[in-house]
Amino acid sequence: MSFQTTNEPAIGVIGGSGLYEMEGIGEISALAVKTPFGDPSDQIITGRISGRKVCFLPRHGVGHRLLPHEINHRANIWALRSLGVRWLISVTAVGSLREELKPRDLVVPDQLIDRTGTGAKHTFFGNGIAAHVGFADPYCNDLRQLLLTAARAVAPGTHDGGTYLCMNGPAFSTRAEAAMHRMMGADLIGMTNAPEARLSREAEIAATALALVTDYDCWKEDEEAVEVDAVVENLHANSALAKRIVRDVISLIPETPSSPAHRALVTAIFTPREAWPEKTAQDLAPILGS
Repeated sequence: MSFQTTNEPAIGVIGGSGLYEMEGIGEISALAVKTPFGDPSDQIITGRISGRKVCFLPRHGVGHRLLPHEINHRANIWALRSLGVRWLISVTAVGSLREELKPRDLVVPDQLIDRTGTGAKHTFFGNGIAAHVGFADPYCNDLRQLLLTAARAVAPGTHDGGTYLCMNGPAFSTRAEAAMHRMMGADLIGMTNAPEARLSREAEIAATALALVTDYDCWKEDEEAVEVDAVVENLHANSALAKRIVRDVISLIPETPSSPAHRALVTAIFTPREAWPEKTAQDLAPILGS
């Protein structure tokens, strides 16, 4: 396991493997980080943009090798936190469950519904340390507003808010499931963002998401049901825009961690410090500061 202490708060970006290929990035290096939870999706690419340290992680691995349920989210978030990441932007492809959220639109969501049923494997706690973080507002609103500002500067039609429903996959929804998700009040559907957001909150990382709409799922009867080729085509169409937005928002993010998300564990840990098992405390050192 590698744990690199750093006094410099960094900005993390999770998304496609080419996200770090953007104008203005320098001092690029690749790090293979070992964690107590196994290996992350791939090496983490570090660099500097506007003087800020940025850590990029390809969610599905370079070459898109991992299915959503194969992603080791705990390892990904632990690795980023060990490198000093305190802000996280997740760039994520989504299906739309609303007429007004069209393919190739951008959305900065503000709520989550987790339908994966895998919460037990998407927590850092247990093994002798019990914690329950507040998660009523799953995205850091401070960072969300900065991302929205950067997105609207280049894509004025970017949608403010929306509920992201996270499903298991890897298959897309049935028509009956899509109808149910719409009745539940969901606006977007994807397969990865709930674990990222939950684990980020536990790691005291301020997190938000930039959702790239690729399709209408399968609920819209006057549209073809979602197919992979259409998803890929629309995702590629928005990739250059996403890179620009990520690059631009970095200069807006404060250098000092001051969001409520950065203090998520202050009242969340139930187990007294003197009762923490030594190994569990060591495994969670980047998160607990121990």
